[in-house]
Amino acid sequence: MTTPEEDTTTTRALQGLESGSSSVRLRAVLAVGTAPDPRFVGKLVERCAIEPDFYVRDMLTWALTRHSPTTTVPALVGELRSERAQARSQALHTLSKIGDRRAWPALTRELLTDGDDEVARSAWRAAVVLVPEGEESELAGVLATQLGRGGRETQLSLSRALIALGEVITPVLRAAMTSRDPRVRQHANATERLLRDPDAGFEFAIEEAKRVAVLGTGGQEG
Repeated sequence: MTTPEEDTTTTRALQGLESGSSSVRLRAVLAVGTAPDPRFVGKLVERCAIEPDFYVRDMLTWALTRHSPTTTVPALVGELRSERAQARSQALHTLSKIGDRRAWPALTRELLTDGDDEVARSAWRAAVVLVPEGEESELAGVLATQLGRGGRETQLSLSRALIALGEVITPVLRAAMTSRDPRVRQHANATERLLRDPDAGFEFAIEEAKRVAVLGTGGQEG
């Protein structure tokens, strides 16, 4: 049973989450995360879908990781079906931070190929954290279908996700290198180079992939 004082604190925190001031919302989320209470989970998840401030969203994720996964994971999984892209993206991001593999079945191919780049990137990051042992190759196959997609940040996110899976990505990268789409070939070549030389840097790997495309396999001159 809660005391009147605790109920007042709860009410104030909930009101703070609705404030028009981002600094007030930030303090409210910090308070909730500092003293976890399952009664707040629904509101925290709901706020993730609409919160405009990056720092507040980041704190919302932190606050949710402070609560029991038994409560948070089902609520976040439910958000993956939302029509709001931010709800899906933030739920995926938070699930990746919680790291509870019970969420894995919810990471569908539809999410991994979501038309919204931010959602897809969040799904890729979550997938490599949550993928069960032995299913890495299948995941790599799905991720490889996204090679060549988007701009630099999206491509870098995908490369990092693939590389996190390790050597299992080699066959799918080699297959992608024979694609008819030059963007796919270039992205696959750059990812393969980063797998072999993580210190090369993505920009260098992309430029090297372009050079290989011009000079031919192996990039040998003369």
